[in-house]
Amino acid sequence: MQDQRYTFARFWKCALQVNPHTYGESYRGQHHGMDAETYAVALRNVCREEHVEVVGLADHGSVEESEVVRRILAESGIVVFPGFEVATSEKAHWVCLFPEGTPHRQLEAYLARLGSLPQDDPKERTRPLNLTGQQLLLKVSELQGFCYGAHVTLNNGLLKRQLDNLWTDPRLRAAQIPGTVDDLPQGYRQIVLNLNPAYLRDRRMALINAKDVAVPEDIRDSRAATFVKMTRPCFASFVMAFKDSESRVRLAGELEDHSYSQIKSIRIEGGYFDGLSAAVSDHLNALIGGRGTGKSTLLECLRYALDVPHKGRDAAKLGEQIVQANLGKAGGRVVVELISAASYMKPFTVVRRFGEPPRVIDENGNESSFHPGRDLLPRVEVYGQNEIFELAGSPDELARVLDRFLPDSAEQRSQLESAYRQLKQNGEKLLSAHETRDEIQTMIQQLPKLEEQVRQFKEQGLEERLKQVPLLEKEKQLGPRIRSELCEVREGHRQFEESLPDLTFLSDRALENLPHAELLRRARQIMEVLNEGSRKKLREIDTLMGQAETDMSVLLDELRDELRTSEMQLEKEFSKLPAVAGIAGTEIGRAYQGLLGEIEQIRPAQTRLRTVNMLVKELEQARRNLLGEISDLRSARTSAKQNAVKLLNKRLKGKLRITIVPGGLRQPLRAFLQGLPSVGARRAGWVNEAQGITVMGLAASARKGMEDLLRQGWGMTPSVAETLSSMSTASRYELESIDVDDQVSIELNVSHEGERYRSLEQLSTGQKCTAILHLLLLDNPDPLVMDQPEDNLDNAFIAERIVQELREAKTERQFLFATHNANIPVFGDAEWIGVCSASDEHAEIPDEMQGSIDIPEIRDAVANILEGGREAFLQRKEKYGFDY
Repeated sequence: MQDQRYTFARFWKCALQVNPHTYGESYRGQHHGMDAETYAVALRNVCREEHVEVVGLADHGSVEESEVVRRILAESGIVVFPGFEVATSEKAHWVCLFPEGTPHRQLEAYLARLGSLPQDDPKERTRPLNLTGQQLLLKVSELQGFCYGAHVTLNNGLLKRQLDNLWTDPRLRAAQIPGTVDDLPQGYRQIVLNLNPAYLRDRRMALINAKDVAVPEDIRDSRAATFVKMTRPCFASFVMAFKDSESRVRLAGELEDHSYSQIKSIRIEGGYFDGLSAAVSDHLNALIGGRGTGKSTLLECLRYALDVPHKGRDAAKLGEQIVQANLGKAGGRVVVELISAASYMKPFTVVRRFGEPPRVIDENGNESSFHPGRDLLPRVEVYGQNEIFELAGSPDELARVLDRFLPDSAEQRSQLESAYRQLKQNGEKLLSAHETRDEIQTMIQQLPKLEEQVRQFKEQGLEERLKQVPLLEKEKQLGPRIRSELCEVREGHRQFEESLPDLTFLSDRALENLPHAELLRRARQIMEVLNEGSRKKLREIDTLMGQAETDMSVLLDELRDELRTSEMQLEKEFSKLPAVAGIAGTEIGRAYQGLLGEIEQIRPAQTRLRTVNMLVKELEQARRNLLGEISDLRSARTSAKQNAVKLLNKRLKGKLRITIVPGGLRQPLRAFLQGLPSVGARRAGWVNEAQGITVMGLAASARKGMEDLLRQGWGMTPSVAETLSSMSTASRYELESIDVDDQVSIELNVSHEGERYRSLEQLSTGQKCTAILHLLLLDNPDPLVMDQPEDNLDNAFIAERIVQELREAKTERQFLFATHNANIPVFGDAEWIGVCSASDEHAEIPDEMQGSIDIPEIRDAVANILEGGREAFLQRKEKYGFDY
C-alpha cells in the first residue's frame, strides 16, 4: 500500500474469495491459457481498474498456488489476506482468512492442524474435514483467523443444507450471499433478516458478496466484492468491522451516494493549535481529550473560519474570548477545505486570519464572493459548550430550530410581504385623504358664516355699487390655475419621456450567443421605431408647450396689469362709500372684497370634497380587499405548516410531538398594546393567554366599541378595552398591519417505555436540551458541529436514542462533536476520532492519534479518556455481567 495518511475510517472494496490461476481449470474447466505470473498481473490490473483494495485468497484446501498472486498484488499496494476454503463434516463450505503477514508455511501448518492433507488431485482438496462447523469456528478463532460461511444459499452452503445450529453460532459473524437481500427467495430472506425463529441470532448476521474469482474478469462482477469500513486496511481492522457489521459492512448494492456538504479538513497556523492538520470523515467525527486540551478551542476556531454567529449571548461572549486568546496574539489563521451542497458539490477553501473577514477560494484558486456560512453552508449548525443549554431557556428560539423543516414558499412569502406593504401604503394614503377631507370640511364649514357677512354688506346696498368685486376675485383664482395646468402638462411630458424603454438589455453584446438572438434583434428594431416616433412627437409637443408657455406668460402679465388697474379703480370706488359706524368707506370696501375672495377660494373645495370622498371610498374598499387577501395567505401558510408537521410527527414518533398554534407568536401584538396610552407591560399580559384572538378580530371588535371587546372574554381590563375602542385611526391601521406568525408547540416523550409527552414549559432544562438534539439530528444537507452534546443528558438517553439516530443519519450528513461520553464515538461508531493533547503552550492532534476505534492507539485513548482507563472498563464489564 502506498504511503498515505490514514486519519479516518472509510469503506474499502474487498474481494474476499480470489483463487490462483489453476482454480478455473481444475474446478470449472475454464482454460484461460495464462501462467501463474501472467494471471497474477492480469488480476492486479483488473483490481486497480475496479478499485479493489483488499483481496482474500481462498483456494480449495490448498495455499500452494497462491503465493505468486499474493506477491504481485502486495507489491502493487493491494492488501492480501491469505487463506483457504474448506468443507466441514456437514459438507458445508467455509472460507478461512488470516492476517496479511502470515507466512506461507504457517498457512500450510494451519491446514494440517485442521486435518487437511496435501493432495495431488485438486478435486480431492474439497473432501470434508473431520471437523464439524462449530469445531472449525473454534479452531480458526484460536489461530487468530476469520471464518465466514461460503455461498450459504447455494449447494454446500449453510442455509441450503439447513444447518441452523451453525447459523446461530455467535462465533460465525459473516455469510456470503450471491447478490442483494432482495434477490433472495422469501425463506432465505426471512433468515438473513433475523425474522425466522429457528435461525434467530442475538446479532444479525453480516452479509457479504464474495463470488469465487476464477479468472481476472470475474472481479468486475458486482457480486465479487464487499465494502468493509476500516481506518487503514489491515486484518485486525477487518475483523473488528464484523463486530459492528451494521455500521461497517455493506453489500455492493447497499452503498448509496448522498449529496450533502462536507468539511474535508481543518488546518490551523499560529496560536494554540499551531501546526494542526486534520482530515476528517464525511460522516461521524468525535473530538476527545482531557479537560483543557483544546476541544472547545478547535470547534470555536472552525466556527470563526465559517463565520457562523452564536445563537446565545453568553456563548457568543465565551466564543469570542476563546478565539481571541488562541488566535489573536499570534495572528493565527484557520484553513478549512469543504464541499458545498448549495454549490452543487463543488470544493472550496475557506481561509480566515484573525481580525480579518473570511476568504473563500474556489477550485481554480480564484477568490470568490461567496460567504462560507451564508452561501456555501447556509444551513450549517454550530453549537458551543452550553449553547444548547442557553437556547433551551428561550421557547421561541427553540421553536425556530424547526424552521428549516417547515415550508418556506418564496412565492407565498413574497405575496404576504407585498400585501402588507400595500396595506401600509393604503393606510398612509387613507390617513392623508382623511386629513385632506377634514381640512376641506373645516373650510366649507366657514362658508355659511362668510355668506351671512356678505348678505349684511348687500343689505347696505354695496352689491350694486361693487358688482365688479366678485368678478375680479374669480379672475384672481384663474391665473394660478392656468399656470398649474401648464405645469402638469410639462410634468406629464417629462414622465412620458423617462418611461421610454432603454434598449441596452437588447444590445448586440447582450444577445451574443443567445439561441434566438435574431428574433430578439427584431424585437429591438420594433422598440427602436417606437422610441424614435415617440421622441419625434415629444419634440413637437415640447415646441407647442414652449410656445404656449411663452404666449401664456405674456397674456398672464397682461391680465395681472389689468387686474392691478381694476384694483386701483376699486380703491377709488371704495373711497366714495359712506362711512358706517365710524368705519371709513375704503375699509368697508376692502372688507367686502376680502370676504368675496375667501368665498371664491372655498367654493371649489366643495368639488374637491366630492373627489376626496370618492378616493376615501375606493381606498377603504381596497383595504378590505387587502385584509381579506392577507387572511387567505395567513390561512394558507398555517395549512402548509400543519401538513408539514404531520409528516414530521411520523418521523419523530415516540420522541417528539409537534403542533402548530395558529397566530401563537403574539409578541408583536403585545408590543403594540404596551405602546398604547395607559396600557403598559402588566396590562398587556392578557394577550398571551387569550383564546382564539386574532389581529383582525381584535381590530374589528375595537371598532365596535368597549362593550364588544369585553364580551369576547379575552381577559382584558375595562381600562384597556376603553383605550382600544378609542384609539386613533392611525393606531387602528397599525394594529391591522401586525403579522402574528404561527407558534410551533413542542412536546417531548419523557418515558423510556411507551409514550408520555410533556410540553416545553413543563420540561427541565436537560429535557429541553433533549428535544433540541432530536430536532438537530433531523435531515440537513450541511454539517452539525456541537461541543459536548451530552451535557445535561443522561447516558441512558444518549445510548437509547441519540446514538441510534446518529448511526442512521451519519450516512446522509456530517457530524463533528467534541465529547466526554464514550457512547457517541464507540456505539455511534465514529469514523474519525481525534485525540487532543496539550501542554501549557500548545495543543495538538498528531496523525497517529486520528482514526477510528479499529486503531489500537485510538482504542486505548478512548478507554483511558472516556471510560476512566482499561481497568475501570473491565471492572464495569465484570460487575454488570456483560460478555462480549
